[in-house]
Amino acid sequence: MRVTLRQLHIFSAIAELGSTTAAAASIPLSQSATSAALAELESLLGSALFDRVGKRLILNETGRALHVRARAALNAAMEIERDFGVGGGAEHAFPPAHIRLGASTTIGNYVMPARIAQLQRELPRIAVELRIGNTQDVVNAVLRMEVDAGLIEGPCHADGLEVQHWATDRMVIVAAADHPFAMLGRPVSALELGKERWLLREGGSGTRELLDQLLLPHLGGFASSTQLGDTEAIKQATAVGLGIACLPLCTVGDQVALGRLVILHTALPLLDRPLYCIRHQFKKFSAPLDALLAAESEVGAKSCGTASRDSPHEAHL
Repeated sequence: MRVTLRQLHIFSAIAELGSTTAAAASIPLSQSATSAALAELESLLGSALFDRVGKRLILNETGRALHVRARAALNAAMEIERDFGVGGGAEHAFPPAHIRLGASTTIGNYVMPARIAQLQRELPRIAVELRIGNTQDVVNAVLRMEVDAGLIEGPCHADGLEVQHWATDRMVIVAAADHPFAMLGRPVSALELGKERWLLREGGSGTRELLDQLLLPHLGGFASSTQLGDTEAIKQATAVGLGIACLPLCTVGDQVALGRLVILHTALPLLDRPLYCIRHQFKKFSAPLDALLAAESEVGAKSCGTASRDSPHEAHL
C-alpha cells in the first residue's frame, strides 16, 4: 500500500484550512514538508487535487471525491487508536476482542457461563463464543485453531498442544432430600453406599470411566445401577429418589440450594479430578482471554457452600 495515512492527514488539513501554511501549523509540520507531502500524493495518484487561486488551495472535483474517502479512513484510524488505548487511559486496557472458547460438557454448561457474564460486565466490548463438546471435540478444535483455547475434563497428550492444570473438579455424592442417608447423622459407609441403586453415565463416557476407577475399589461394585445419558438427567432423577449419584459440585448447587438434593457425608477418601486448559503451541493469549481463563482452585466451591474440601467425609472427584 503506497498511500499512507500521513499523506491523507496532511491532504485533509490542507483541504479544510485552505493553505499549506495553515495546515502545517495545525499538524504541526514545516510548511515545506507539508507542500512536499501534497506533491507526493498528487504524483502518486496522477491527478491534481486542488485549484490554486493566489495563495489559496481550493479542492477540485477529484480532491472533493478523495476528501470524503480520506476523512472516512482517518476516522476509522482514530477509532482504532481509541479502542486500543493509543494515548488513552486505563479504561482502554482491554481492546475489543472476539474470544472463541471450547469447553467439555460440565465446564461449558456449568462453569463458564458465570465467568463469561462476569467478564462482559467488566468489559462489555468483549464478545465470547462458547463451543461445547466432548473432550476429543475440544482437542480437535484447538489443534485446528478453530477456538482460541479449550477447557477439558480429561487428560490430553496430543502433539502440538500446551496443557496446563486449570482447576480441581470437586464431585460429591448426592441423594434426594428425603433419602434415609440424609438423616443418618453419621458418615455413610462404603458398604452402605455399595448396596444403593446408583445413577450412572453410560459405559464408555469419560465420567463413567473415572467413577469406575475411583469409586469401585472402595464400593466393591454397584449392587444396582441405572444408566442415564447426561448429568442433568442424573441430577433430576436423583432429586426425585430414583437413586444416588456422584456428580460435580458445580452441577448440583442449584438443587442443593432449593432443598431437593443433599450432599452426603461419607467415609470415602477425598477424590479429585483435575481440569485442564489447552492451547495450540503457536497461540498467544490476549489479555481478555487471560482474564477469562484465570486459574480456578476448585470449581463449584463458590456456588455451593455446603461442601468443604477439608471435610473427611465427602467425596471429591
